[in-house]
Amino acid sequence: MTTDTSPDAGNDARNDAEPALTVDELAARAGVTVRRVRFYSTRGLLPPPVIGPRRVGHYGREHLARLALIEELQHQGMTLAAIERYMQQLPAGLSAHDLAIHRAVVASWAPDLVEPVTREELQRRAGRALDDDDVERLAAMGVVRRDDDTWLVDLGLLRLGVGLLDVPLSQEAILASRKVLIEHSRAAAHELSELFRGEVARRDPRDVKSLSAHMEPLVVQALLTTFQRSLKEELREWTAQMDRGTG
Repeated sequence: MTTDTSPDAGNDARNDAEPALTVDELAARAGVTVRRVRFYSTRGLLPPPVIGPRRVGHYGREHLARLALIEELQHQGMTLAAIERYMQQLPAGLSAHDLAIHRAVVASWAPDLVEPVTREELQRRAGRALDDDDVERLAAMGVVRRDDDTWLVDLGLLRLGVGLLDVPLSQEAILASRKVLIEHSRAAAHELSELFRGEVARRDPRDVKSLSAHMEPLVVQALLTTFQRSLKEELREWTAQMDRGTG
């Protein structure tokens, strides 16, 4: 995974590191205990906080993104030692955005997982309070759905859906974006599967599962990286048009 080296990259990194959360707020946002945050810190998995007035440590978006990645790795069944090795191999200076991309790749390894939870457990998993409007928006995005007295939650989409609750876009725009992503990702998956089909056909059938297991995370990472760069180009072009007064 490459890191953005554009002139704005330094500003992004500083914004990611901007202290904003106490350890209690960080734990609540991440949906973990304060004890676990402190444990990860002692193992070197989280960078130290910025010490503010009254010797209170403050954490930024990078800490939150690292916690999300660590929790995802743990969810995949990785041991603490394996998680430590994974985190040590990450390039230095990754922004919260870069860490989110890593987490998305890791999450793609997991099978689809829908789990029944209570409203209280849904809030705990989300790492924040959810009012009725929030839950309705998550349901509209396909993240949760009501099943009698419980909620069926797609754990692979929950963190993404919760993040979208704070995005200043209308519900219609978010749903339209979801439709575009689903349609185009399905088309890309179909074309890639056709390309690989001939390669698989020439192999021993016993190798097919092994090839699929190796290719899936690599293809997902390639798609994410390619899309990330394409989106940056689109946003730069859009910004330039607005500056020229032609957008």
